Amino acid sequence: MTMVTAKQLDEQDLLKNFKDEFYMEDGQIYMDGNSLGLMSKRAEAKLLSLMDSWKSFGIDGWTEGDNPWFTLAENMSSRIAPFVGAKANEVMVTGSITSNIHQMLSTLFQPTAERAVILVDELNFPSDIYAVESHLRLRGLDPEQYMRKVRSRNGYTLELEDIMEQLTEDVAIVLLPSVLYRSGQLLAIKQITEAAHEKGILVGFDLAHSIGALPHELHEDDVDFAVWCHYKYMNSGPGGTGGLYIHERHHHLLPGNAGWFGSDKTKQFDMDHQFSKAEGAGAYQIGTPNIFSMAPLLGSIEIFEEADIARVRDKSLQLTSLLRDRLAVNVPELDDVTPRLDDERGGHIALSHPEAARICKALKDEGVVPDFRAPNIIRLAPVALYTSFEDVERTVMILKKIMAEELYKNYSNERNVVA
Repeated sequence: MTMVTAKQLDEQDLLKNFKDEFYMEDGQIYMDGNSLGLMSKRAEAKLLSLMDSWKSFGIDGWTEGDNPWFTLAENMSSRIAPFVGAKANEVMVTGSITSNIHQMLSTLFQPTAERAVILVDELNFPSDIYAVESHLRLRGLDPEQYMRKVRSRNGYTLELEDIMEQLTEDVAIVLLPSVLYRSGQLLAIKQITEAAHEKGILVGFDLAHSIGALPHELHEDDVDFAVWCHYKYMNSGPGGTGGLYIHERHHHLLPGNAGWFGSDKTKQFDMDHQFSKAEGAGAYQIGTPNIFSMAPLLGSIEIFEEADIARVRDKSLQLTSLLRDRLAVNVPELDDVTPRLDDERGGHIALSHPEAARICKALKDEGVVPDFRAPNIIRLAPVALYTSFEDVERTVMILKKIMAEELYKNYSNERNVVA
């Protein structure tokens, strides 16, 4: 592999033109799209357009303009649904990951004397754990007893058989990440769901590190619920509105946290104190949508509809495969902890090293934006829409230089406030 070969791969890349859609500093290589995706020109344009609708229409923006605010979330949700393999009425653009976990648990977690455990994993993102703990406490259940964690054998990944062993008769709900945020491991969503359902257990997934990086089949896989953000691979901007999926078999349930935007649209402004639930996932909205936080996602959706999520996944796998292979040859001292098989890997490569924080700082000063996760993980995410094969090769060569010349020793091995 040489730079010439990388450039040849770029010439053959079906998605190469999308790189021009995104804003990026000259000379910068952005490898942190699994934390916050870059701004696209279309996302910017949609935000400005929605701002203009406020300027032009005032309150009539709720029903006037190119994207009336009153039905904006529903219209966007029907377009997001194909990316997660769901029916249009099973998806809603709303809330955030954590608020949507609260909504799903308040609706679906109905503990009994025989079945009250929520199964999670010890590697999950802390906010998911905090949400689970709070729901157990609200029901008078001690998290020490009723929140069970699947243990990791190596501190980076989970074994499928270890998950299966924890699917016992006292478990009510399983909440797991689709892709583990540290290592990039992609879990076997369909197998886990099938096994859990055989035991009468409901299953939910946090898709934070998979939506926009790979296709899903949530409905076909029979998943009960899922939550996600849109600001990572979907590039909707910091704090952009999230999303939820709830299988249609649960749509008869009243939302655990009811609010007026979960109303039937035709009755919402009747101002009746009797809640008239919307059909489908729209019922699980709570408050008035944050229009300006949703707006950039309109631009992102357009790009993904043109790019095709299957092609995005194909290129992502090529990029991550190339990255890890080149790292193994040129920087073997960095321990690659991401599963090797394509169907067990999300969109990033995780590297373990005792000096990880220092290495990340050195990378950034050399023009590569990485991501650090305590205590010792460097995450590199070559995002298919705006990362080239040449970017990957340059990143590896920069890392090789940093390690060979020990440039990382010029920095402290402590994380920044925002790692």
